[in-house]
Amino acid sequence: MTDEDPQESDPALEPLLSALALKDETRTGWQLRGVVAPESVAAHSWGVAYLTLLFAEQAGVDPDRALRLAVVHDVAEAETGDWATRADETVDSYDPAEKEAAETAAAADLLAGFEHAHDAWAEYEARATPEARFVKDMDLVDMCLQAVVYEREDRYEPGDAEAFAEYDHLDEFFATAEPRLNTEFGRELFEAAKEAYEAVRG
Repeated sequence: MTDEDPQESDPALEPLLSALALKDETRTGWQLRGVVAPESVAAHSWGVAYLTLLFAEQAGVDPDRALRLAVVHDVAEAETGDWATRADETVDSYDPAEKEAAETAAAADLLAGFEHAHDAWAEYEARATPEARFVKDMDLVDMCLQAVVYEREDRYEPGDAEAFAEYDHLDEFFATAEPRLNTEFGRELFEAAKEAYEAVRG
């Protein structure tokens, strides 16, 4: 017999258990838009990692280094939740400084004891390396490809979301992505995704 509380776990496991919340954290933009059963942040992170695996060499960046960034790029959202970037000037958005401070603290907490993973997260946030800029573009491209999927599957009612009054369908996701692209390769993939989306919309 043991006197240990069965609800207690090894303290070293707590950051790992906390990070798993990313699997259940719904992507806020899709939720606001009324998409039925929208993806989680973890599902999005897989999409970014997959694009990184497929295209890093073609884009001329180190694939192993880029993959490390892709896997951890949104880990802080396990604590902070997802902050949706909005193009619609009629709606309130977040304070970038507040977001940065919250995510910095969350990453330090969740990645405590894993310096190599924290370094990868910090590199992504700084956008100072070719790998970080490429992975950020894959983050944006994944969002746009997901918009194509939702449009094809008719997963939302176009006129039902007051939060998107200034934009038709899923147009705002492309409007927020385009000005944030950093690389020529990312822009090429973005344009391909946009053409696929517009083809569905007709």
